[in-house]
Amino acid sequence: MMKLYGLGPTRSLRALWALQELDAEFEFVPVNLLAGENRRPDFLRLNPAGKLPVLVDGDLVLTESAAIVMYLAEKYGAKGLMPADLRERARAYRWSMFAVTELEQPLWRIAKHTFLYPEDKRLPEDIALAREEFMAMAAILERHMDGREFIVGDKITIADCVTAYVVDWGNENGLVDGYPNLKAYLERMYARPKAPQRIAEALANLQPVA
Repeated sequence: MMKLYGLGPTRSLRALWALQELDAEFEFVPVNLLAGENRRPDFLRLNPAGKLPVLVDGDLVLTESAAIVMYLAEKYGAKGLMPADLRERARAYRWSMFAVTELEQPLWRIAKHTFLYPEDKRLPEDIALAREEFMAMAAILERHMDGREFIVGDKITIADCVTAYVVDWGNENGLVDGYPNLKAYLERMYARPKAPQRIAEALANLQPVA
């Protein structure tokens, strides 16, 4: 059985979403970042970067959440999470990459300069720049979603599993309030029966470090 190593509000939610949409059998293995479990030797053998999520499928160990989503969609190709048409597939790849490069990176910068870096290395001006960059890229997705239910085609694809999480992350930072299409998209996606928890709920459910 596949194993997904992850933790609540992290990008593990992307992989979890794909697994649930695909009705895949898997075991979820919690890794408590707050307790430093990601720095233990047994976990670092899986991912030397010490980051989540990690998917283990037999002798395959796969890191990077978007890559995991794509692998799972290919593995369960009949489920339709990966578009069969080449052009549709290319568009799904395009928007997935847009999410992890154009939308996610500014949010990471905000997180780093808000609480991850030591206080003496935090740059408030970089937070302001990152907010502007995210909102500029979110405006592109906002226009794309006008009249659309899903990012690509007429059903959920890898692009949605990858992107909905990062849009919710932006929402947690108050950065999508001016984008009604993205707000409506989030509500639709997370109303799906097999959707994971939203970030705020997953964060609230984190167990305190003993």
